[in-house]
Formats: sequence, structure tokens, C-alpha cells
Amino acid sequence: MNQPGIRRRRAADLDGCVAALALVHEADRYPLNWPADPHGWLREPRPARAWVAVDADGAVVGHVAVHRLPDRADGPLARPTAEVARLFVAPGARGLALGGALLARARRWASTRGTDLVLDVADGDAAAVALYERTGWRRTGTSTAPWTAPDGSPVSLRHYASPAGHQPRSPSSLC
Repeated sequence: MNQPGIRRRRAADLDGCVAALALVHEADRYPLNWPADPHGWLREPRPARAWVAVDADGAVVGHVAVHRLPDRADGPLARPTAEVARLFVAPGARGLALGGALLARARRWASTRGTDLVLDVADGDAAAVALYERTGWRRTGTSTAPWTAPDGSPVSLRHYASPAGHQPRSPSSLC
């Protein structure tokens, strides 16, 4: 497979995103709970921007979104903050460093806006944890998710913050 390109997600991409997400869910159980409305799940909450990785045929093989976080009840955040969410790469496109490239794209977007990035990952998702730690994200804590696993058990989340002062570099094909 040629190196996929990364571009802004379009409304017409959502069916392809859901198809890729279904393959990821089947292979990795991400998302842990399949959403009742996967199209809506990809668009929410508070989307600021989303990008897709597409192969040479235009098929979606990866996705990442950045969601705005509201100000806290105890006052505004020091800087605008957004959450990296809905990051996935289809099983057939793995090994091409797309996860890191999608993260780098989100970080470039945030950097140009003076926005800090954070993300949460289920504690048991070893591949995602390895990606975040390999690309310099700092673990900031843990908590219990406000939702449960399919069997009703609690889900432990790891919280991460984007590396401060580090401008990611990526191929020029990424926009």
C-alpha cells in the first residue's frame, strides 16, 4: 500500500469512517462499546476539526478528531484546551505510522491556535498507550470512566497531555 494522505474530514467521508471503525472494533474492541449511532459518535462532542487518512483509492483508513473542552466550573482554563478523540487506523493500514501522523496533524492544528491538547485512553489499550508514550505524550493521571465496559465493569482511563514546546514534524503530504 502506498503511504496514505491525510486531509480534513468531509461529510462524504463519514460512511467510510464508520466502515473503517467497524473493522477496528472487530479487531481491537475500539470503541469498547459500539455506539448506537456511529456517524453521530464520530461527529461529537463539540468537534473543532477532524482529519482522515485515505489510501490511493480514496478509501478511509484512519481518523482523528479534536474536540473543544468547555471551561471548568471553577474558572477558565489557563489556555484553550481540546481533546484528541476518535483516533483509529484500520487494521489493513497499520505499520505505516498513520497513528503518529494523525496525532502530529492534530498537534499542528492546536499549535497554530495556542491550544493545549489532552486525551484519554482505556488502561487496557496497550497499543494506544504505547503510541502516545512513544510520541512524547505525558501521562497526567488516571480516573474511572463515567461509562462501563460491555459486561458492566468499570473502565480505568489514563489521561495524557501533549508534549509542551514540541512541534511535530511529518511528511509534506499531510495537510
